[in-house]
Amino acid sequence: MQQVPMIFPGQASQAVGMAADLMDGSGPAAEFLATVDDILDAPLTRIMREGPAEVLTETRNAQPAILAHSVAVALALRERGIEPQVVAGHSLGEFSAAVAAGALDPADGLRIVRKRGELMFAAGQEIPGTMAAVMGLPGARVAEVCAEVADAHGVVVLANHNSDAQVAISGEVAAVAAAGEALQAAGARRVVPLNVSGAFHSPLLAGAGREFAAFLENITVADALVPLVANVTAAPVTGSGELKTGFARQLTSPVLWHDTMVRMAGQEQPAVILEVGPGKVLTGLARRAYPDTRFVPVGTVADLEGVLDAIAGN
Repeated sequence: MQQVPMIFPGQASQAVGMAADLMDGSGPAAEFLATVDDILDAPLTRIMREGPAEVLTETRNAQPAILAHSVAVALALRERGIEPQVVAGHSLGEFSAAVAAGALDPADGLRIVRKRGELMFAAGQEIPGTMAAVMGLPGARVAEVCAEVADAHGVVVLANHNSDAQVAISGEVAAVAAAGEALQAAGARRVVPLNVSGAFHSPLLAGAGREFAAFLENITVADALVPLVANVTAAPVTGSGELKTGFARQLTSPVLWHDTMVRMAGQEQPAVILEVGPGKVLTGLARRAYPDTRFVPVGTVADLEGVLDAIAGN
């Protein structure tokens, strides 16, 4: 077996037609995808294949769809003799990473993210909130501005620290709007509202976080076979208890993706990191920041056919 670092995408990586070529193939990826609808008691693979896009984008569908696609690719990589050396996943992607690391059964991973998506959507309906992407300001400065705005306008926090130049904020609708104006006055190049159903990774999801933690109590989480660099700490974790605690904290804690990538690509400087699952979002964030590491998206049958050459640098 050949071991390489792997990263797993989060929500917004879904697209109609996702994983269709894997479903139509053979081997462990197709076999796993054939079980998804029965596990969830829902026609998820039809929605993945055919849409419509607005149904696929619903949080309760998008989250298990992305995990199903990512896990299928991880299984196909294993079939080709490629295993993870260390894993990380962006928000939702952390659960795909945990499956790849052996900490979660694939079926449990699907059930977890379906429940997570339902709770996140319900929280947004109960306590309206929103998010915005902020480009061109360091994360520490964004957090300072959010704290200043929150004193006068309500909850708004740094939610995703994606890179040196891109973060996301989250909170109450009016507070996020006020923070956007303040951040542009502070020098942000752009502030772009995000099409989300709630204030993810913020204190507004505290109730959902408690329900999710209770749900996780009935899920078996094993020790990871390889380190998982956790969203909430950006530190490598293998113990089942620490993994489960991190999963529960995720809903209200910022995603420390920049620090995660510093650890995976900046400190270790691997030759190759695979982005496993739909899309190329994480590769796009990382390529310029870590020019000495090759980031290789693997989400389709065609990608899988070329992955051994990509790892070898051909």
